[in-house]
Amino acid sequence: MPMETVAPLRTFDIPEGEEIMEPGHYACPGCGITPMVRLLLRVFGRATMIVTPACCYAVVDGPFPYSSAGVPLLHTAFEAAAAYATGVRAGLDMLGESDVQVVVIAGDGGTFDIGLQALSAAAERNENILYICYDNEAYMNTGIQRSSATPLLAWTTTTPARAPKQEPKKDLGGIMLAHRIPYFATASMAYPDDLYRKLVRARDTRGFRMIHYFSPCPVGWRVDSRYSIRLARLAVQSRVFPLYEAEYGERVRITVDPDPVPVEAYLKLQGRFKHLRPEDIRRIQQEVDRNWARLVHICGQGVSSVSVS
Repeated sequence: MPMETVAPLRTFDIPEGEEIMEPGHYACPGCGITPMVRLLLRVFGRATMIVTPACCYAVVDGPFPYSSAGVPLLHTAFEAAAAYATGVRAGLDMLGESDVQVVVIAGDGGTFDIGLQALSAAAERNENILYICYDNEAYMNTGIQRSSATPLLAWTTTTPARAPKQEPKKDLGGIMLAHRIPYFATASMAYPDDLYRKLVRARDTRGFRMIHYFSPCPVGWRVDSRYSIRLARLAVQSRVFPLYEAEYGERVRITVDPDPVPVEAYLKLQGRFKHLRPEDIRRIQQEVDRNWARLVHICGQGVSSVSVS
């Protein structure tokens, strides 16, 4: 077999910090959750409380009484993470511990679907919490079932290849921009410098903040774990998952604007898309192009961005 071409390594300008997350977690190889949690805690420090509903991270952190987080972590009902975090925030404030950060870490099932009502309510009240949704585009913890974050024409165990998902992915960013929260951003494991900067911005902002974090799942996406970062990067390069940020639903800015590649380069690595026909790929490309054009329009005068390849 011919040798695989290896792209040159990139370096990232991320300041050193205390490593709070501990070894012994239960993440699958290639999972994008743990790199994000590790960077989150480096930025936020030990004065942090994590709230997590039923999701992959609730398992990844470790079985009771063990935890790899290194900070207090509260497990909640599937649908109520934002409501629990609101209560934790209120309790800390009553104790005079307003310097402690409250962070929700939830999957797309507990955010896009089951937890959307609590998320919307907390955002509308502008609760002083950070909500991070790690998006692996299905209910991975319970058997790879379809969620509203599952992309168009994707395979899951509840949308088999003979009947793949016919609906496009829910526009979570559009929903949160409509809530006019102080800070919303998308982020990716393939661009840790961009993620780090957005975590710092979230730490230094008061009120409701949200980061929508793209997190490939090798198991659910039917791909070798060595391709996780490549997939995360291709998702940005193909404009499947644009990286941007917004303040109060306005001043939207694209933060990574690479030279675009065809969406087929992203799709062909994944077993969940192996059933696609050429006309299916064209349909997905058209959807991606429409979404990108809509985002550029929201940005206002062209693309306000930082170009990173």
